[in-house]
Amino acid sequence: MSRGWKTTVVVLAVLGVLSTPLVWLLGSPGAGQLAGATVQAAVGIAALVWALFQRPSPSGPTDQATRTGNASRGGVSGIRRPGGRGRGSATVERTGEASGENSVSGIDYSH
Repeated sequence: MSRGWKTTVVVLAVLGVLSTPLVWLLGSPGAGQLAGATVQAAVGIAALVWALFQRPSPSGPTDQATRTGNASRGGVSGIRRPGGRGRGSATVERTGEASGENSVSGIDYSH
């Protein structure tokens, strides 16, 4: 969940929980109003708890290489991330063979 959505859900949940006492200020509540206020408060609290436990989505791009050719003479048949840079996920499947000095088949994290 992005930070913006999390903030929106938290604000709406807090408003839902805080607006429940307004029922009591507007007059003597009946059984239906009491049930509605209880459901409203429960949903607000559940949304607040849910939003607080959400983890942020991973930032950065998702790099993927599938069925690449062969690497030779220092080539890379896959993904190159010099020095381990990059925050998103990187996956490779069925990369070709690497032959020759400094050739890489897969993910290259070297400098």
